[in-house]
Amino acid sequence: MKETPISRKLDLGCGNSKRAGAIGVDGNVRTSADVVHDLNSFPYPFPNSSFNEIYMDNVLEHLDDVLRVMEEVHRISEPNGLVKVIVPYFRSPYAFLDPTHRHFFTVNSFAYFDPANPVCKRYDYTLARFAVEKIVFNENIPGRITKRIMRHIANKWPLRYELYISQLYPLDDITYYLRALK
Repeated sequence: MKETPISRKLDLGCGNSKRAGAIGVDGNVRTSADVVHDLNSFPYPFPNSSFNEIYMDNVLEHLDDVLRVMEEVHRISEPNGLVKVIVPYFRSPYAFLDPTHRHFFTVNSFAYFDPANPVCKRYDYTLARFAVEKIVFNENIPGRITKRIMRHIANKWPLRYELYISQLYPLDDITYYLRALK
């Protein structure tokens, strides 16, 4: 009988909401983190290719260097590992409400890491490569009927939503599903 591989999950910036079955990492000692580590300090305390799933839920916008963080996430991801990043959408009032937010994210913010996207080829800022598999607006925010309709439109046509509608009806967050390419 073939042995099923053990799922290795990592929750970076877990706070007190660590994902079930994941190793939680946070810089704050007052959280439910299994590993206390400043995510602005490199390298992270894990070997190369350690995790097949990495979650970053509302943490990346707080960190100093998005490129360096994503390079480190790439290093510790297994080949084809899932990386799920949730951040406030740049048009959301919540993006600017928190004074600790340092970065803002659009539909194409991860195009710089995706070799299938011309932006990645043109700018080539980093060797860390991720395939952007899916972008989802307000994945876990139900909202009223108007918000649900807008979420449906944004998720069906994300770039059109961003270009033509988002300034009139901004959604709250954006989730990126990435695959580590190694």
